[in-house]
Amino acid sequence: MSDRAARVVSGRTAVVREVRAAGPLMAALSAPIPARAPWLTAVLNEGAAHRRSGRPVAVVVDGAPDATPRAAAFLLVRRRGPVAVVELLGQARGPLPGGRPPARLLARDDAAAVLLAAGILGLLDSLRGPVSLRIAGLPLGDPTARALAAGLPTSVLANVRSTRLLDGLDAVGPVERSRDPRVIERWLPALLDAEPDPRSRSFLRAAARLHAAVDQLEVAVVADGNRLRGALLTLVDGRDRWPWWGTGGGLGAEMGAPLVGLTVPARAWPPLPGVSSR
Repeated sequence: MSDRAARVVSGRTAVVREVRAAGPLMAALSAPIPARAPWLTAVLNEGAAHRRSGRPVAVVVDGAPDATPRAAAFLLVRRRGPVAVVELLGQARGPLPGGRPPARLLARDDAAAVLLAAGILGLLDSLRGPVSLRIAGLPLGDPTARALAAGLPTSVLANVRSTRLLDGLDAVGPVERSRDPRVIERWLPALLDAEPDPRSRSFLRAAARLHAAVDQLEVAVVADGNRLRGALLTLVDGRDRWPWWGTGGGLGAEMGAPLVGLTVPARAWPPLPGVSSR
């Protein structure tokens, strides 16, 4: 198959279509739940309810006609004064689960990753005024991030250690665990009361309900009647369990896997190779 240049689409409706079309690619690459269609749809829905949430953009490398895309990146462009800030869709909307990389730049192979990086570079150069690129939460060795760094001489690749949430509720008392959406809905208001940020609380509610509906969420509760002593929401993907968000006693934390970030500050934005400078 000949290489195809990436295409760029923007706006919530168009990006929702691309997110759905990339579902088989996400599954083939074993993308984590926060990088899959239900989670990204919750992010898009939450953003649509708030002004100045930014413009969602998809950069897509198509496969053969009517086939799954070879690569895709789902991004958000936000304006901070004169600066256009480009980041991964959902990286700033949480709470995100910790302990392992939650984000992906989806590419089927190294060749597709190079094409995807070229498409992202083209998007950056199309934006007016100073541009800042801030990508976070990727795994070590991401081939698209590597190709982006090669094309952006002033970029900085950095690693940070994540923090994993630990489920110790069994030490607090008898635990009720359930993936039944009705049980999750019963306890969700009490869990949400522990989140002080209104937007985070709104996203947590929407994402929890959506993942409960697709059987990817478990609630674990230690309670005295209707009073919570401890509670935990866990994302479930087959046999994989990923503690997401909790409150009360019985929860701990430990160091998790490293996360990779790529940053290009606006003040140091370079002209792109082969493209006229601004």
